[in-house]
Amino acid sequence: MAYRKPFGIGEFYHCYNRGVDKRRIFQQKKDYERFLSLLYICNGTKSVQISDRNDTSLYSILMNNSIDRGKSLTNIVAYALMPNHIHFVLKETDEKGIASFMQKVFTGYTMYFNRRYQRTGTLFAGPFKSRHIFDDRYLKQALPYVMLNPIELFEPKWKTGVRNIAACERWLPTYAYSSLPDFLKQKRPEGKLLGTVPESLYDSKPSLHKMLTTAQEYYRERGGETL
Repeated sequence: MAYRKPFGIGEFYHCYNRGVDKRRIFQQKKDYERFLSLLYICNGTKSVQISDRNDTSLYSILMNNSIDRGKSLTNIVAYALMPNHIHFVLKETDEKGIASFMQKVFTGYTMYFNRRYQRTGTLFAGPFKSRHIFDDRYLKQALPYVMLNPIELFEPKWKTGVRNIAACERWLPTYAYSSLPDFLKQKRPEGKLLGTVPESLYDSKPSLHKMLTTAQEYYRERGGETL
């Protein structure tokens, strides 16, 4: 088993994983919504089973204030679900909280996916990967990196030069499976999945246009290299 350095309480981490052999892990809308449901249900010390509920839809779960998850395991600061991979920015709020949360989510989703698509075996490419976000400057880079990730579905070569930033600005907030709409202050039930961005990080939050142009400059300087 690979050794993972313990996460520090109060520290932020960029966590990610992809499907085994780069396979699609989300086939339909229902798959994305089940994973989002698991982000909510699994972020707690108490065991809650989605399959025990009469209504297993995402909004039914998010709008039900009677669900007792116990104490939160981690602060989900940002996320993005892509067809074959997933990104998070997480804050360690309790000892082994991130590790416990991620294990619950990935185990629960693999069981759901294998049952739904009549398959067996591993779905994800090993344990999740993580990078320590060691200062505010890095956090300011990691948040846009995660939240803007879905732009690859709309403009695959955006890291080397987006031709139409205005079109990207219109499309990105409509992507339902990232936390960008919540960052942009859209009111929606998925906002319940998230903790808070540190108040000290921004004097005022950047606009989507600013995030896109800054990210594009970053990638252009590094030839498309990621974080």
